[in-house]
Amino acid sequence: MATSHITPVAGVRPEQAPLGSPVPNVPHAISVSLPTFRDNVDYEEAAPRVVNAMVSGYPRFFVSLKVKELVAICEKKYGKPTENSFLWPSRRVAERCRHFVERYYVPTISTDDSTPTPHPPSTGAGSVRIVEFVIHAPTSELKPDGIKQVKVFATFFPKEAYSVAKQFWQHAGDIVSSRQAAFCLRWLALKAEEDSQQQQQKDEATIRMPRGNRHYAAAKPVAQQQQQGLPAVQSQDDEDKPVEEIDGMDSRDYEVYVEERYGRNLDLSFAPKAKVALRRRIAAQVAHHAGSASGWTGDKEYVTEEDVYLYPTGMSAIYNAHRIAMTLFPTRKSICFGFPYTDSLKVLQKFGPGCYFYGHGEEHDIDALEKEVLEKTLGENVKEEDKILAVFCEFPSNPLLKSSNLVRLGQLAEKYGFMIIVDETLGNFVNVRILEFADIVVSSLSKIFSGDSNVMGGSLVLNPQRRFYKGLKEAIGREYEDLMWVEDAIFMERNSRTFQTRIARIDENTEALCDYLLTHPKVKEVYYPKYVTTANYLTHKVEGAGFGGLFSVIFHSAKGSEQFFDALPFYKGPSLGTNFTLACPYTILAHYYELDWAAQFGIDRNLIRVAVGLEDKEVLFQGFNEALDAITDDE
Repeated sequence: MATSHITPVAGVRPEQAPLGSPVPNVPHAISVSLPTFRDNVDYEEAAPRVVNAMVSGYPRFFVSLKVKELVAICEKKYGKPTENSFLWPSRRVAERCRHFVERYYVPTISTDDSTPTPHPPSTGAGSVRIVEFVIHAPTSELKPDGIKQVKVFATFFPKEAYSVAKQFWQHAGDIVSSRQAAFCLRWLALKAEEDSQQQQQKDEATIRMPRGNRHYAAAKPVAQQQQQGLPAVQSQDDEDKPVEEIDGMDSRDYEVYVEERYGRNLDLSFAPKAKVALRRRIAAQVAHHAGSASGWTGDKEYVTEEDVYLYPTGMSAIYNAHRIAMTLFPTRKSICFGFPYTDSLKVLQKFGPGCYFYGHGEEHDIDALEKEVLEKTLGENVKEEDKILAVFCEFPSNPLLKSSNLVRLGQLAEKYGFMIIVDETLGNFVNVRILEFADIVVSSLSKIFSGDSNVMGGSLVLNPQRRFYKGLKEAIGREYEDLMWVEDAIFMERNSRTFQTRIARIDENTEALCDYLLTHPKVKEVYYPKYVTTANYLTHKVEGAGFGGLFSVIFHSAKGSEQFFDALPFYKGPSLGTNFTLACPYTILAHYYELDWAAQFGIDRNLIRVAVGLEDKEVLFQGFNEALDAITDDE
């Protein structure tokens, strides 16, 4: 049986995964195979042939089968026929979902993912409720230092409001992971088995002692028990066997069993230490770059683990960065600078008072935002709601790999009194030094920090040297909840031990491949930090580091893009930052219902985004040449 550890073998590339199957083929994979351009279009249009084939998907877009199973149990136990629900890891998150649904849901609301129009809370009031679902540890799982119970919280709402609640799931990212759901399901199954055994023992006692005298009672043979409809009692021989020799392996999840049995993962009781290790790992990487680059000579470290916070997804880190910043200035709008990952913009638009969007993210946009927005925030009579909360940007951006001028934005932040919040997922901790220029740096740990594409996570780092640090630190002290599931933390800690060496190899592979594609006659454009807004990237590039593992490419025709993508002999699906090469027609997946809008900012409909993995260069070049050779319409 496959495990979660993926190590590309030199000279070997993976077989193409069937439509709808997990990528990679492991439990809790966070991508799904969409191997042809048409598959991606049909996925967006919800074609039955694609939807019915999917057994996996990116966790914030596709509710995993394990989570769906747990939701079904909760709805059967607590729900009404007219209701659906989503599960959340805390009551606070469930409450935020309720407020979102009550704000945006009305019976005639559209079911697409366009930005909804806010409505008074009264339109949904009384129709959304929260239920606490407690799963107690079965007797076999009780340990002195173990988990005694798991709580999840269900937000119930009218079935017609499902699409609105799904937006909260997708945008906020504070989700119940597939591992947490699987854990709860296993406990529920074990508890049901224990209850059944206890009932069986009572029934047997009644059979054995009809007159209350146990000396005259005898256990019935297994066959006789089954004939009378009673479950068979496990034999003493089976009880003496090692766990792994019993069918079902004690009902444990196979993957968890293998990881713990062979020492690759720690027991769950070590999860708190795994989280400390993660925070220290991030702090050490970020602090090294920030402190050395800024000439920091203070008595304390530039940043420590106490300024690093973990979240269940990267999107959760972004959403909570915005939410925490708003606790300081709740009426202020933000600025989204540069074309961002789709949900980042949705968070700024749908939560709070809104935002200004400068989608090109270039120098002329800085001139425009200062003239059009910032200059109006100075003066004695300026209202609080007219001031700016923060500039949000990515470094570099997705999918055009543009790098913002953080130096100049930082100067404006000092002048006009707003925060800088940067998502450095694509740049990553190893390649770029960002923290010294930002109040908050967020990252999706699901990507190259993990690499194995089998666990979700996010991080948020506060900069102690910035003017808003004290207020942010106090706010996060009140608001922060550690919602990263314990098993996810253990997998993330294990996966990330090698992130520095993996990134170095991927950087080298990607740069060589992009240099080759840039001069190929069938390629129209390559978007990569080495060629796009290069000066801005070099300003923050760590000495000796690379340009990252992600690039985008367009061809001379739509047909050429489709031919290239269909022939590319690597995994194809959503996500990035994987140890294996992964491609997708990004604009189709992220902006299918707003293609004309995206085109305004240079996002070509037929753009192909590629995350390069650890394969040998020879394997990469061979595969890409095969795809290029398949292009017959390149004009």
